[in-house]
Amino acid sequence: MPFSSLGLSSVLLKTLTAQNFTEATLIQEKCIPAILNKVDVLGIAKTGSGKTAGYVLPILTNLQRALLVKNRSANVLVLVPTRELAEQVATVFKTFSKDLERPIKTLAVYGGVSINPQMMALQGVNILVATPGRLLDLLNSNSISISEIETFVLDEADKMLNLGFKEELNKIISLLPQKRQNILFSATLSNDIQNIHQLLLKTPVIIKIEAEEFSLDLIKQVAYIVSNEKKGPFLRYLITYHNMKQVLVFASSTHQVDAIVNKLRKNNIDARAIHSQKSQGSRTESLTLFKAGKLRVLVATDLMARGIDIDALPYVINYELPRSPKDYIHRIGRTGRANVHGEAISLISTAELDHFGVIQKKMGKQVELIDSENIAMK
Repeated sequence: MPFSSLGLSSVLLKTLTAQNFTEATLIQEKCIPAILNKVDVLGIAKTGSGKTAGYVLPILTNLQRALLVKNRSANVLVLVPTRELAEQVATVFKTFSKDLERPIKTLAVYGGVSINPQMMALQGVNILVATPGRLLDLLNSNSISISEIETFVLDEADKMLNLGFKEELNKIISLLPQKRQNILFSATLSNDIQNIHQLLLKTPVIIKIEAEEFSLDLIKQVAYIVSNEKKGPFLRYLITYHNMKQVLVFASSTHQVDAIVNKLRKNNIDARAIHSQKSQGSRTESLTLFKAGKLRVLVATDLMARGIDIDALPYVINYELPRSPKDYIHRIGRTGRANVHGEAISLISTAELDHFGVIQKKMGKQVELIDSENIAMK
């Protein structure tokens, strides 16, 4: 369905056209009219479905007609689980609001950086995108008020609960005004999400994009049997021999991530690490360079995966398998997006073969398995 038929403001439609966005995704088609009507929304959809624009566009349209609050009270609060996602969501708001007739100020706040510049920047904010811990810090210091929030968005609620933010969520929700619009997005509909849904939402419009909407057909999958001690050299061989650019490598721990990056650099392969032990400045810089195609290899833990959203990422490599089949699918789903083909490569030790069999069974797809001993690495 074209965006022009969904009731968005004419300025936003011009911005969408200028960026070559004409057709709405399925979740955008269903979300935008509901949010424009200011009803509560429950959206169940995987990362990459277009949900961020699905709530950003109608929220900006509604703000053009709303009475904007002043000083240190925002109109819109968006809660997200990670710093990277906070920056990503704020960037989408800023991109689409830059040409609006009525100026809209968006600010992302999160931990891991100094709180003082964030406190100073809160003056006149209309849309606040925040991680729970930093928002509570700002509330406790009376730097911001959320008592006049008109629209509350809880994005990636399942990830937030998995990271242990339940207590912080309950505290924040208790400080919001009773009368408000609530928008909740999650990749799954678990019991915890059901409980929040019942607590937070009032007769919501429920939008569920079935998992089948995500197709693995755009992703070429291949796995190599490689002993643990040879995984490093084999990874370097793959990247060099196939002249790979923009390669996202997943490893299981921060220690392993750093070790992989050090070896790649020693072999003249441009690589950076992104994980929870890195400073926010380092994480932001690495992600920016990688998205712009100026960094050849980014090595990450699963915790960072949801902040890495690139439409045409060509390669994902599993240096080690994740614990669950769902995490495997989430990892390889970083590629093969926006109708662009991608390749997912897994390095499997003999000890991981049984687990990889379980992953393939859950995925419903057989992956070509190649013995690396038959490959002459030069």
